[in-house]
Amino acid sequence: MNARVTRRLCAVAVVTTALATLAACGDADPAPAAGGTVTVGGVRIEKDPALHAMLPDSIKKAGKVRVATDVPYPPFEMFVKEGESGLTGLDYDLGQALGGKLGVTFAFTPQKFDGIVPAIQAGKFDVAMSAITDNKERQQVVDFVDYSQSGSGILVGNGNPASIAALDDLCGKKVAVQAATNQLDLLKEHQATCSKAGKGAIGIQTFPKDSDAQLALRSGKVVAQVLTKPAAGWVAKTADAGKAFDLVEDPAAPGGYRASPNGIAVSKQQPELTEAIRKALQALIDDGTVTKIYGTYGVASIAVEEATKNAAVD
Repeated sequence: MNARVTRRLCAVAVVTTALATLAACGDADPAPAAGGTVTVGGVRIEKDPALHAMLPDSIKKAGKVRVATDVPYPPFEMFVKEGESGLTGLDYDLGQALGGKLGVTFAFTPQKFDGIVPAIQAGKFDVAMSAITDNKERQQVVDFVDYSQSGSGILVGNGNPASIAALDDLCGKKVAVQAATNQLDLLKEHQATCSKAGKGAIGIQTFPKDSDAQLALRSGKVVAQVLTKPAAGWVAKTADAGKAFDLVEDPAAPGGYRASPNGIAVSKQQPELTEAIRKALQALIDDGTVTKIYGTYGVASIAVEEATKNAAVD
């Protein structure tokens, strides 16, 4: 599922919740130094000389990778403080970890989402880290190093009083969802499955904003809310210090329902950079750093086990 389709609809509501707890989530400014070490999410990351040697000469000479990102889109990218330029978030922390492993700085610069790929093509940036869905259309102009799977998730009240364990458990129950989203389409299409199983229809309750849907969940008017899984995990972790909601973890859909790969977009003019980033990411997966970073934002389950290139097949 393309998380970016609904980003403008959900970002503001989730940012409001997130800003209150950003100080506790990761290292806001790890300030990595080329050739040195960096600490991200409590993990000390050292430069790998062999991976550094794989980088294009221009990157090694500059000592940095120029990264485009569209802020805010929690939990992937956020401002540390509203009105200030400091960044945090899953993508930012992962970038700092990759930079530490490669021995260069990943320098993030805000860029409007629609202009990110053209800016890479024009040579303004080397890569983009902005929860970008890897798809065949985008693969025509950039390459992707895929680092997560992102789909729809289920948010429930603290303690999961209705014992929701999977999408099928929403049949016959009232469920909140933001209007005009992929998640609404998912629920509508699942009605046929409910009917075939001899269960009642989902009582879909639509709301203008995710925050409105969460108020309905808090008050018990619905038993669950369906939204993007990364947003659901972040809300569950941060709302009322993690005491308001729980994230449903369905083993059959670890990245969320209808999940699709998110990738680091890299200029096709720099294949050496793509491969260096892929191998650095795999090293961070293998040593557990990726899981720790994702866990900081309540979404450890969306991490991939293997760093792949251009994973999208349709």
